[in-house]
Amino acid sequence: MKKKKINLRDIGTDKHGGEHGYEDVHHHGSSKTKSNFRSYIPAIFSFLVLVTGLVLDNFGNYAIFEGWTRIIWYVVAYLPVGFPVLKLGWNSILEGNFFTEFLLMSIATIGAFAIGEYPEGVAVMLFYSVGELFQSAAVKRAKGNIKALLDARPKEATVIRDNKLVSVAPETVAIDERIHVRVGEKIPLDGILLSEKASLNTAAITGESTPDTKVRTEKVFAGSINLDGVIEVRTTKEFKDSSIAHILDMVQNATARKSKTELFIRKFARIYTPIVVFLAIGLTFLPYFFIDNYIFRDWLYKALIFLVISCPCALVISIPLGYFGGLGAASRNGILFKGASFLDTMTKVDTLVMDKTGTVTKGVFKIKEVVNKSTFGGKEFMQYVMAMEEQSTHPIAKAILEYKADGADFQATEVSEVAGKGLNGTVNGKQVLVGNKILMTSNGIEVPLETDTIVESIVMVAINGKFAGYVTIADELKEDAHQAIRQIRDAGISKIIMLSGDKDSITQKVSQELNIDWAKGGLLPEDKLNEVEELKKQPNTRVVFMGDGINDAPVLAASDVGIAMGGLGSDVAIETADVIIQTDHPSKIATAVNIGRSTRRIVWQNIGLAFGVKAIVLILGAGGLATMWEAVFADVGVALLAVLNAVRLQRMKWK
Repeated sequence: MKKKKINLRDIGTDKHGGEHGYEDVHHHGSSKTKSNFRSYIPAIFSFLVLVTGLVLDNFGNYAIFEGWTRIIWYVVAYLPVGFPVLKLGWNSILEGNFFTEFLLMSIATIGAFAIGEYPEGVAVMLFYSVGELFQSAAVKRAKGNIKALLDARPKEATVIRDNKLVSVAPETVAIDERIHVRVGEKIPLDGILLSEKASLNTAAITGESTPDTKVRTEKVFAGSINLDGVIEVRTTKEFKDSSIAHILDMVQNATARKSKTELFIRKFARIYTPIVVFLAIGLTFLPYFFIDNYIFRDWLYKALIFLVISCPCALVISIPLGYFGGLGAASRNGILFKGASFLDTMTKVDTLVMDKTGTVTKGVFKIKEVVNKSTFGGKEFMQYVMAMEEQSTHPIAKAILEYKADGADFQATEVSEVAGKGLNGTVNGKQVLVGNKILMTSNGIEVPLETDTIVESIVMVAINGKFAGYVTIADELKEDAHQAIRQIRDAGISKIIMLSGDKDSITQKVSQELNIDWAKGGLLPEDKLNEVEELKKQPNTRVVFMGDGINDAPVLAASDVGIAMGGLGSDVAIETADVIIQTDHPSKIATAVNIGRSTRRIVWQNIGLAFGVKAIVLILGAGGLATMWEAVFADVGVALLAVLNAVRLQRMKWK
């Protein structure tokens, strides 16, 4: 299939004005270098011929270099760089799009030839083409992060079929097939780890350089690189439904959601260009009616300068490139924006609403304290508890079963679950109750008053009708939770709110520990939605919601910006959220805000630079003080400066 050549002026839109993704072309080794050098050959040839012509014009009196010889010489210099632009301008006219910058450059340079300014006509087109080449290089650099993501896409899968290893395309692998992944290979599809343990490099898809250790039955994701030993994985999704396929699709189409600034500039350019053309025509002919010594050639020259200066190159290329750079910088840091519009919105948010479990806490319960009030030893007491909890699938039961209690394992019999209360059963001939206070009191067991002041989740235990003790369970804060809140405030978000489905006492304790402004617990998903909608009704309030992307999907959709934490494994997160934090680090929120603000600042710097310089040179041109050379700088020079400014986003270091 023939690859479509990207035109720099059409970043984000095709020639018909529709959206397109990034060019999926992969070069290798020296062929890439040769291809890059080949693109510069026409400009180098034109430059050498132009310089030779200027030398012959100004440093000698060669009779042969006159008349048609001189004209043909400069036409030869012009065509390698001018013909592609003339062709694009003509094709645009055939498609009904008359007023493009290709037409502006074509009129300006052909006009320069018409009045005998051959060197300047060649120079304008040459510098325009060189500017295009440099802008192309800048775009390729900005696309580096996206291409790294594309390179993370697995190329083949080794499947175990009929006890043989078969290499196939990932797209052909079915669900529940076993795949074999060697050291250094990428996991081709999402699945469940069948091997005892695996050490994976997930940097290409999460931005995290630290290896991620997985154990048997844990989820693993396509694009992760196996670092240690051969592993086997059972696939749980087809390739088209895998997390990396979703992410690739999302990133490749990120430019579909353009920022308001970018949309305004595109609309502005469509109106601006025809106005410029008609003003140039007016500048050429209207002075005839008002000036006695009207000279057509002089006023045509001023009009041509006006056209070159007015060309909206810097605006049309540098603004999308600025947002493109911001999207790339974010993806390199494990933050995926679904579009430039959300980069803009992140700069305006003043209120952060967050979930608790899985967002600022690990979502993994751990035993915090064991209080034994029975006549049994502490280890024996826990054996009774663990024997009962083996019959439960509750997350708290899992935390208790991780407790290390020496001695013979006890076995529970006749275990029944009392809905919403706990477990009732027999262990070693003794009746055992394990559950909450309601379970205790409904069975006539007196509970110590001290348990009423405990904030954490509590599992109470009664043995043979007597209160035997309790175990407190707590969810741990993430390592960067405190740092995240500080950085979020430093980034300019003034109000931080926590809404959680966990009980209110626990929510308030976590809120106080993290110095959060306001918190509310015991909420259902619809309660969270109502709270966020009330916040949005407040004037001049922009709300960003940060949650796990599954039970918080309604709130993610309703907020001004929905951010899903750890969204790599959650289809709901990818579909619903506007921004995906691919790691579980809440501190990335501040990074997202800072990248958004830097992007917006650079975009507005480019707008100011383009309009400022053009205005100055236009005034000089109207007074006859600017030549075609100043006009070239006002167009191509300013465009290059704007591009270099936009590329800075790729070099910035983000915390």
